[in-house]
Amino acid sequence: GDPHLQEVAEIENAVHRGTELTKQLLAFGKKLVSQPHLINLNELSSEIAKMLKRLIDASIDFTFIQDENLKWIKSDQGQIQQVILNLVLNARDSMPKGGKLLVTTKNYESSEDVKTTGFKIPSGSYVCLSVTDTGTGMDDETQKHLFEPFFTTKGEKGTGLGLATVYGIVHQWGGFLE
Repeated sequence: GDPHLQEVAEIENAVHRGTELTKQLLAFGKKLVSQPHLINLNELSSEIAKMLKRLIDASIDFTFIQDENLKWIKSDQGQIQQVILNLVLNARDSMPKGGKLLVTTKNYESSEDVKTTGFKIPSGSYVCLSVTDTGTGMDDETQKHLFEPFFTTKGEKGTGLGLATVYGIVHQWGGFLE
């Protein structure tokens, strides 16, 4: 019943936002100390899904589909959580009137190099995390700038660091984005 409770809650929220922004800036600048471990992406995504469901409007049908025999990856758990969080929140923001959001994990094997948009994925074994939504989409010009730092389609609401951070983290661990 304290009259200052709401003000204190706003201060606490600002601190959390500042912490997350600092983490993104450090990860983007590659100054964040990473702690690589073997990670089961299914377990990690299941843990984060509980939090994500609270951040996603009920008008969005949010589904996780996981490969039961998913291989483990070597990465930093906090950074991979940040990748999932940024991708899902960007998908959420692209669907202001609701829609479908699907996150999948699967093993990916290729016996030959695969050429894709602007890069080549060498043959080998990979673990794939896919985030798909029925949002508004992006035109070709927007897609060209998607991973640039400080580029945002959210106006004053966005920092332009979310997808740039995703790009940096994925490439730091030898992964690919499409």
